[in-house]
Amino acid sequence: MDLKGKTALVTGGASGIGEAISSLLAKNGATVIINYNHSETKAKALSAKLSQDGLKCSIYKADVTAYKETQALVEEVIKEYGKIDILVNNAGITKDQLLFRMTEEDFDQVISINLKGTWNMIKSASPYMSKARYGKIVNITSIAGVTGNAGQTNYAASKAGVMGLTKSVAREFAKRNITCNAVAPGFIETKMTAVLPDSIKEKYLQQIPIGRYGQPEEVASMVLFLASDYSEYVTGQVVHVDGGLVMT
Repeated sequence: MDLKGKTALVTGGASGIGEAISSLLAKNGATVIINYNHSETKAKALSAKLSQDGLKCSIYKADVTAYKETQALVEEVIKEYGKIDILVNNAGITKDQLLFRMTEEDFDQVISINLKGTWNMIKSASPYMSKARYGKIVNITSIAGVTGNAGQTNYAASKAGVMGLTKSVAREFAKRNITCNAVAPGFIETKMTAVLPDSIKEKYLQQIPIGRYGQPEEVASMVLFLASDYSEYVTGQVVHVDGGLVMT
């Protein structure tokens, strides 16, 4: 899956699943722009590591919830690299709490980053992709958006919204040779899931047919496929990477 000559922008690309995605795209030849907001130290460390390996990357700070910042980010990338071939919308957060205890701020913040942030980035990058008549948009959603999850009304709603957004964008831009797909990870071993109680982890493990948790690199591999020319006839899809946890 040769991405040589391609420019890829990955939001939230400095840690967790985002780090795995940035690394894999770079290893397969893409020039990767790693977007971060609060993870400057991690972004710099990842950039240094990839550069030492002879891979092409750079880092840019931007808050995806602010449309003007996403516009500025895209314009800077276009100014420096001339194009954006691949956009991976990975930036996201959780603020889990039972609905009775969840604050309006908790709900708004998750929706703003996970859903509106994805819309902002697509809104900002799509004119350039449209003009070039080429683009690969990959949105990171979650199986929580398919099944729902107690204590995650904000997160599940945001990720379900990303799925609807993905399909609508796919329909709007298909004739301009722009594909838009989503990847829905299941239980992936990251710092975000490491804080969960052992009882919850064991509960999930018992429900996964493959019998183990997923790794960030396995999500990144699906993103690589959807970002490559091997997926030319795939658009508007939500692909589960969950070890068979949710089968639809």
